[in-house]
Amino acid sequence: MFTTRPELTGTVGMVASTHWLASAAGMVVLESGGNAFDAAVAAGFVLQVVEPHLVGPGGDMPAIFATADDLTPRVLCAQGVAPAGATIEHYRDEGLDLVPGSGLLAAVVPGSWDGWLTLLRDHGTKPLRAVLDYAIGYARNGFPLVGRIPDTISAVSRLFTEHWPTSAELWMPGGQVPKAGTLFRNPVLADTWERLLREAESAGSDREAQIEAARKAWYQGFVAAEIEAFSRKPHRDDSGRDHAGVLTGQDMATWTASYEDAVTVQVGDRTLAKCGPWSQGPVLAQQVLLLHELRDRLSYVDGVPTAETVHLAVEAAKLAFADREAWYGDSADVPLDDLLSAEYTASRLALIGDTASLELRPGSPGGRAPRLPEFIASGRGIGGGDSPMDAAVGEPTVTREGQMRGDTVHVDVVDRWGNVISVTPSGGWLQSSPTIPSLGFALGSRAQMFWLEEGLPASLVPGRRPRTTLSPSLAFRDDVPVAFGTPGGDQQDQWQLCFWLAHTVGGLNLQESIDAPMWHSAAFPLSFSPRSWQPGELVAESRLGSGVLDELRRRGHEVVDAGPWALGRLSAVSRDPASGLLRGAANARGMQGYAVGR
Repeated sequence: MFTTRPELTGTVGMVASTHWLASAAGMVVLESGGNAFDAAVAAGFVLQVVEPHLVGPGGDMPAIFATADDLTPRVLCAQGVAPAGATIEHYRDEGLDLVPGSGLLAAVVPGSWDGWLTLLRDHGTKPLRAVLDYAIGYARNGFPLVGRIPDTISAVSRLFTEHWPTSAELWMPGGQVPKAGTLFRNPVLADTWERLLREAESAGSDREAQIEAARKAWYQGFVAAEIEAFSRKPHRDDSGRDHAGVLTGQDMATWTASYEDAVTVQVGDRTLAKCGPWSQGPVLAQQVLLLHELRDRLSYVDGVPTAETVHLAVEAAKLAFADREAWYGDSADVPLDDLLSAEYTASRLALIGDTASLELRPGSPGGRAPRLPEFIASGRGIGGGDSPMDAAVGEPTVTREGQMRGDTVHVDVVDRWGNVISVTPSGGWLQSSPTIPSLGFALGSRAQMFWLEEGLPASLVPGRRPRTTLSPSLAFRDDVPVAFGTPGGDQQDQWQLCFWLAHTVGGLNLQESIDAPMWHSAAFPLSFSPRSWQPGELVAESRLGSGVLDELRRRGHEVVDAGPWALGRLSAVSRDPASGLLRGAANARGMQGYAVGR
């Protein structure tokens, strides 16, 4: 089948990410003797500079990885938590029934810095300066603007000039939206990182001591102080009013990134590993368990799935994501063992018919009665679209028609020794929170994923993680790891399902699986304000073919043709320990993702 690029093969290392400059930086680190974790950190920091509309230093980063010495998948959770002052009562007293999708009230503890440094300390080999210098160089000397950055700035230019002047000062120099392809600089961010390096190196020559000093300088030092001071200043958010934030230096000082076991499921001869139900990660596990039971009905013809395959995948997604709405979160116990059990899978399987369901149907794992948030149960958000939304609100993912507005970033790395990692950093977008002028970056807005309703798994509770959409993946077959993932908000674990099916059912290689036609359902509430959803809607690439699309319509799906190349920004890497061959692949749809390796 036609592919946009070759599947790369080599023996030294592979880096695949959503921007060529990040992939190149990671590969340079591998070439210099660094391992996959060193390379991932370098690439991750570069992404914060060159894709600022998709990720920033004020965001978060969940990672899933395995080491050369131990292939047991582990999760590094650097998803920040709700501040102590982020109570349902406080937000209700502000006249809110949803957490704003932009501005300072949506901020959680920024987890990215601690996540990357924890990874570097525990599993990397390089000093902090060696992996941060690439990002500093692009911030200080300039990087070429991809077209979506000026488009994003233009969409929020009025907000910037009227309400967020610090953002206008940075992103609209001279009062003008910068042009695509021109060099853009963020010297204040470069200064912030250089100051962190100076404080790190003042701790002496020991690598780990330097990293610890840099972590402290961020979470207990000048960065935390600047964040707290700025958060006290009211700024406009998508509620149409000005609000101050509640994030404090104490919130930052008492939080650290953490490790945990990955959620794993066995699907035939493959093992899939995901982050826990504080993320949406287990919805991919639920989907593949359902579809494994339907495997005799799944097929690909010349790299294209049949209508039956797409229909069954969409119906499985609806069931899994309905469970996400009722059961996932960090603020109450999640019956994960029951959700992933054979008995529960069988009970859900019986709900998949030959026509499209238009209902949101959470299940009853272990006999528990599901409870949906009142916002969803009352039908609010149904039929909402993208066009009326403030451009600063929510994760800037694809429109209903498939037009790429951005989303998030992703990076996968594997090295010659067998270390492998998949990371989906996000948050701190330039357009969703005002720039902190003394630091050169914005805070994240992931608190919008909490509900302002007591007693739910995703209720707003201080010290708890928002139920994030960020969802990196790791899979194994006969000790051959495949690290993969994509940006895309709520679509992440649907586009990854497309990749999974193309690879495991269609027998396609990594690049072919990424290039294969993709689709996703919009039949459940978005995780981002204003929580809209479209029961029955199926967004699909036209390369599925008119026959497939017509059959899906006949089955009751409201098909939106997104065009031939519109959905997904996947990347993937793998390693065969028997041959030593490494493989890498990346998506061409976003016009900037690349895999590199040799």
